Amino acid sequence: MVIANPLYDVVFKYLLEDLQIARELLSAILEEEVYDLAVKPQEAVIETYTGVNIVRFDFTAILKTADGQERKVLIELQKAKQTLDVRRFRRYLGEHYRKDDEVRDGAAGSYNSRPLPIVSIYILGFKLENVPVGIMKVNREYRDVITREVLHIKDPFVELLTHDSYVIQVSRLPRQARTKLERILQVFSPVYEIKWNRHQLDFQGDLEDPLVKKMVSRLSRAIADEDMRLKMDIEDELDFILDREKGRLAALIAEKEHEIAEKDRLLQEERRRSEEEIQKNMELQKALEELKKRLDSLAQ
Repeated sequence: MVIANPLYDVVFKYLLEDLQIARELLSAILEEEVYDLAVKPQEAVIETYTGVNIVRFDFTAILKTADGQERKVLIELQKAKQTLDVRRFRRYLGEHYRKDDEVRDGAAGSYNSRPLPIVSIYILGFKLENVPVGIMKVNREYRDVITREVLHIKDPFVELLTHDSYVIQVSRLPRQARTKLERILQVFSPVYEIKWNRHQLDFQGDLEDPLVKKMVSRLSRAIADEDMRLKMDIEDELDFILDREKGRLAALIAEKEHEIAEKDRLLQEERRRSEEEIQKNMELQKALEELKKRLDSLAQ
């Protein structure tokens, strides 16, 4: 089935605006039931100079653990096609650590404003050189540094200053899915990309999975939207500009590095000549002192 490529920002945003799809996708990634989900009103949309909206989703979610416990968290879900985007990952994360949310204390307690624990999810369209797996969880662990014992505890102070992360490299997902999560994430896989039209995927994954079916249905509607296709064209132009500017910048950096190396060579040469002059002067001074001693001895 032909669907819109969800690695495009505009398509990614369209897909995740369906909160039912978002809730089920996040539940699959986190391996916890997302009981309630809402998009925060301060969802960031950055207007670039080309008019393309680069988007990330900030969700407030109530998670239900296997033992029935509930906890409210902030989920930051971002997608990037290029490594350049890592800078905005860091900036957005810093913003979240400063924000408060309404949290209820106890089953029938009052609501208080305080920071939420953060979970970050990154869907990457590029490969990380040192991470050979498609889906990775960076999990926190409480450990006694002296005894090396793992401490099976949770503390609100620590939880608010650290966070779990999930990194998904769609280009490293296997074509033959081994788990339900891999089957779901195949919707993002570039192996289905149509060579003559990067806007589209010829999806051949598991259409029997209920969530995959919902995602594919929504993405098939996206590819039929003329305005969506136009925005994808603009994203292509932006990518072309970024690639060209990165190439120009790389050439400029190489040129400056060559200039610096040449200046360093000249400085080293000048330093060597100066050291030689100093050595000659010291030898001359020593010869003069020896000559003076001889003259003094003859005078006696």
